[in-house]
Amino acid sequence: MALDQPVPKEAILVVNAQSRKGRALFRRATFRLRQAGIRLISAHAIRQPGQLIPTIKRAVASGAPMVIVGGGDGSLSSAVDELVDHPCVFALLPLGTANSFARTLGIPLDLDGAIATIVSGKRRRVDLGVIDGDYFANSAAMGLSPLVAATVPHKLKKYLGRLGYGFWASWCAWGFRPFHVTIEIEGERHEMDALEVRIANGHYHGGVELVDDAQVDSGEIVVQVVTGRDKNRLLRNWIATLLRHPSRKETVVDFHARKLKLITDPELPISIDGELLGHTPATVEVAEMAIDVVVPA
Repeated sequence: MALDQPVPKEAILVVNAQSRKGRALFRRATFRLRQAGIRLISAHAIRQPGQLIPTIKRAVASGAPMVIVGGGDGSLSSAVDELVDHPCVFALLPLGTANSFARTLGIPLDLDGAIATIVSGKRRRVDLGVIDGDYFANSAAMGLSPLVAATVPHKLKKYLGRLGYGFWASWCAWGFRPFHVTIEIEGERHEMDALEVRIANGHYHGGVELVDDAQVDSGEIVVQVVTGRDKNRLLRNWIATLLRHPSRKETVVDFHARKLKLITDPELPISIDGELLGHTPATVEVAEMAIDVVVPA
């Protein structure tokens, strides 16, 4: 679809409204979108997790010109599978903790700013990552990140946000063990000890600008390995990354590819945009120019 076409003024709104905050933001978003001139064909506040994807699937199948999805990175990433190979435009309201996909696209993190983007923004054709057939919007990881995602207490995440993740990551690090990773690219094998593996379609992960070279329209996936077995090395990488210090490059190795295979010893779960949705061994690839998203003009 030509990107010089305007952003549609008709849409279906789907918001992950499990929390009280989500329900309040749903009502506010519905009012503000209509007030701004977006005609909502229908609006859905999803309180049962299992209903989110079926609702988005029906919205896309109905022929709606645009679907607006409100939620965290997990909700937004799960939505993109339903938009591949459809002309429907994807717009997002970042309502999560990290909001990595919105950060990558330059979308304001406040509700009013995100709505202003939908009203006055433009279309952008972007790549998606694919892990064993499962599309994802922004990033995936193996190592400590999936362990944190799987075990972080809900209340800690709810009340402290990214700071809560940091506290819990420090706690989980005590029981974490390094692993061995093999990366196969076009017949070549790269083997190394690893503390963390990041699979990036965009440069933000966990709300932090983590993989500088990853872009959503580059036509490739970037796999970044924090190498070694000393857990202090991973801590140093995190601190240097948060401070944007050049030394962050000294602890990682980057691989760029259209398609690759990841093998770990032992086998590990994969956190995909904050949700445990995969495991190794895994085939990772890029789906070039897969969907239209609304971004700031």
